[in-house]
Amino acid sequence: MDFILSGVAACGACLFTNPLEVVKTRMQLQGELRQPGTYTRHYRNVFHAFYTIGRVDGLAALQRGLLPALCYQFAFNGLRLGIYGIVETKGYLRAPDGRISPLRTVAAGAMAGAVAALASSPIYLVKTHIQAQSAAEIAVGHQYQHQGMFHALLMIHKEHGVLGLWRGAVSSVPRVMVGSSTQLATFSSAKDFLAHLEVFPKDSWQVALSASMISSTTVALTMSPFDVASTRLYNQPVSPEGQGLIYKGLLDCLAKIIRSEGFFGIYKGLGASYFRIGPHTILSLFFWDQLRHGYAAPASGR
Repeated sequence: MDFILSGVAACGACLFTNPLEVVKTRMQLQGELRQPGTYTRHYRNVFHAFYTIGRVDGLAALQRGLLPALCYQFAFNGLRLGIYGIVETKGYLRAPDGRISPLRTVAAGAMAGAVAALASSPIYLVKTHIQAQSAAEIAVGHQYQHQGMFHALLMIHKEHGVLGLWRGAVSSVPRVMVGSSTQLATFSSAKDFLAHLEVFPKDSWQVALSASMISSTTVALTMSPFDVASTRLYNQPVSPEGQGLIYKGLLDCLAKIIRSEGFFGIYKGLGASYFRIGPHTILSLFFWDQLRHGYAAPASGR
């Protein structure tokens, strides 16, 4: 039940934040390995990106890749939050004095994130390809021509085999480990801290909401460079042998971005990233906490 509730919570958040994911993906691909000022900026900021995509690709394009996004969120966060929830329920995250242990939460979050990232990588690959697809007028990055999630999975498997579906998976693990450990560690610590302060009533939804808002800020800042690199790695064109034609791996990708686009290139689309990660973190963690609390209440006789 922990896995199901976690997946449902993430899907609920995804319905609201998928348009921001589309915008984030395109802004991260814009000006790939180009010096600032040497390319046309189709998307000047988050709000201009929404307007441009809606005007050129149509309003429906703002929900492009929704099916693989929902499947990814259910699989990824179902596993990630489910594993973390079980570890938390067993009491492994608390030190002998009963307080949340930051080291244990970081380790548990990183472990749960790594497992979930590897398992759900094929869906993330397809999601990135589809969300990057656009009219030639505003196209950024390599353009795959998938007709949908299942068509994409079949074509990738046909051209590159089973391993082709996991292209970029190893490089995405550090991204998820950083994001997951930061998100869950700050959420658990903030929730525990707020509970001890007794600012809100015990077991109030306001505690989970406040903790998730704190967590969202730290996640956006720490995860953004890895997120940019991950988007580039998943979306790059590949040879018939399945090897990336632009980047060899995570470190090579980060180095090339900094060398060509400057240090702040690895923070490209940070505004869009926060607008997406922030609400998604807040909604998914809040839904997750409330669903678990609601499910546990009848079992405990309350």
